Amino acid sequence: MAQIFTGLSETPLSIDAAADFVNGDKNGALNMFIGKVRNHNLGREVLGVSYDAFAPMVKAVFDDICVEAIEKFDNEMRCYLTHFKGRLEIGGISVVIAVGSAHREPSFQACRYIIEELKKRAPIWKKEHYIDGDDEWLGAVNLREWDATKHCCLFVVRG
Repeated sequence: MAQIFTGLSETPLSIDAAADFVNGDKNGALNMFIGKVRNHNLGREVLGVSYDAFAPMVKAVFDDICVEAIEKFDNEMRCYLTHFKGRLEIGGISVVIAVGSAHREPSFQACRYIIEELKKRAPIWKKEHYIDGDDEWLGAVNLREWDATKHCCLFVVRG
């Protein structure tokens, strides 16, 4: 039976937790993608990155992506997907994806699929902080294109 863990965290992401989750006696392949903050982008020196997210949508989008990967590549696989929210310095881990499956090919394919779909669909925004003191928000999901028929969010405002 497939298993999924997804999350958005304001605390450091754990590679060990991801590996432990996708490990299993049926799994002969474990594949991971770990995204981290680099010190440059498009010719500019980067000091750090801040990530913001629309949390009520993140879980639903992450769950959908993992379910799609399982349906496409291996109905028995385990998927783990977490993303950091907040500020990270150079070397900080921004995303951890882990996939466990019986064979290597579905594991590789699913891991690649998950990161590519996350980049396209997740309501997460990235702001780079540069060495010259400037900062800039980079490309993000267009909320107007989000399929509201697949998800529902309830907001309660208390005054």
